[in-house]
Amino acid sequence: MNTRSIPYLRWISLTIIVVAIIATTLELTSYSRARENFPTGLVVAGVPVGGLTTQQAAERLMQAYAQPVEVHYANAVIQIKPSVIGYQINTDSMLAAADLQRVDQPFWTGFWDYLWNRTQSVSAIPLKATFSADRLRSYLKDEIASRYDQPATPASPVAGSVNFQAGQAGTVLDIDRAVTLITDALNSPLYRVVNLTYNRSNAPRPTIQNLQVLLQQIITLSQFKGVVELYLTDLTTLQTVHFVSQYGTDSPPPLNIAFSGWSTIKIPVMISAFRRLSDPVPDADMQLMINMIERSDNDSTDKLAESAVDKTLAPKLVTQDMQTLGLMNTFWGGFFYPGAPLLDHYSTPANARTDVNTGPDPYDQTTPADLGMLLEDIYECSQTGGGALVAAFPGEITQSKCQQMINLLSKNDINQMIQAGLPYGTQFAHKHGWAVEAADGLMHTIGDAGIAYTPGGNFVLVVFVNDPVQAVFDDVNTLVATLGKAAYNFFNVPTQ
Repeated sequence: MNTRSIPYLRWISLTIIVVAIIATTLELTSYSRARENFPTGLVVAGVPVGGLTTQQAAERLMQAYAQPVEVHYANAVIQIKPSVIGYQINTDSMLAAADLQRVDQPFWTGFWDYLWNRTQSVSAIPLKATFSADRLRSYLKDEIASRYDQPATPASPVAGSVNFQAGQAGTVLDIDRAVTLITDALNSPLYRVVNLTYNRSNAPRPTIQNLQVLLQQIITLSQFKGVVELYLTDLTTLQTVHFVSQYGTDSPPPLNIAFSGWSTIKIPVMISAFRRLSDPVPDADMQLMINMIERSDNDSTDKLAESAVDKTLAPKLVTQDMQTLGLMNTFWGGFFYPGAPLLDHYSTPANARTDVNTGPDPYDQTTPADLGMLLEDIYECSQTGGGALVAAFPGEITQSKCQQMINLLSKNDINQMIQAGLPYGTQFAHKHGWAVEAADGLMHTIGDAGIAYTPGGNFVLVVFVNDPVQAVFDDVNTLVATLGKAAYNFFNVPTQ
């Protein structure tokens, strides 16, 4: 062996060792510097921060989550700055959790992984942020909904007709859904564009004041030469229309005019009879009831009153029942049969007036409001089993009996007056009343009172007319039917 070659081998070995030491030192220095940063692949709140210092990672997080959320609604584009709604991310807490992943691994284990380019296993750090949901809702309501919602427009009466023009549906921002969508966008560093949704708002029905104006216009255009008093109640909202119209005057007399009740008084008779009869009603009495309401038979009315109420004083007891209900302008003074004695002279607030006089029959009188409220009581009793009738006559008037009253009144099918203005098949529980007066052989007062059941809502409508010269039936029938049609159209305006 050549001994002179040994020094060369030693120098080569030493050189290799020195180079290895230098390379290792450089790698240790590089690893130490890298160890000061976050490990490769670390994600904080959806933002990659591997290889960044704590300060750099904080800046990147703040930059990502400070970007506005872009909102699209009703062809508008709105930029919502997170600070406006108090949105803040907790960088200190998230980066502290990230630091734990950097220091958990032993130094030499980490160096060995680094040297062999093995990626350290890290867990993503979830977002920690807070904001004010109340401030977001207020912003949506005041800055977006108030500006870009499209309000629905109500239906309106068509001038010169009994029809209503359909209103237009509107759009209303779905705030609950918007809060969810914007919250998701605020909590995402990437998906920060939101398309907001809306709910459709139905076009509201015309106001009850619109209906009153239309009804008054109908009466004016009819040129009916007398007095008309109308009472209507929306049985859903309990809003009422009540007015008097007098031909040739801009200042009609006050409400609650006394009119001859004629056969409409049979509604109070029916109630008094049901109050005193058992349930089920005996067949004989029920047949008399049917004849009284469906056929408007006076003889059957007298027989029913005698059988169910009182043989001689039935009219007085029916009047007392109405007074118990607070209907002080309604009375029945004597039986219907010719020559029947007048059992009492009734002075009421309505017939004691001197400003208007329709010549009401001393045997039976009423007002549209009295009959309207009485029908409202029957309706409420039939629907809920409560109300004024049940309260006034506990244990005697029941929901079952009230429903039987509705059924009876609904079979009064004459296709005249209010019913003539309603679509065919509409349930209309009513009683009409008119008569030729003995003094001159002419009709002067005609009335109709009923409950209309319609798809758009149920309502009570009572119309009484009086012409001191003559109430021509055909003219009055046309007028009242037109009023009924207008009322029906109000409750059943087509939607768009």
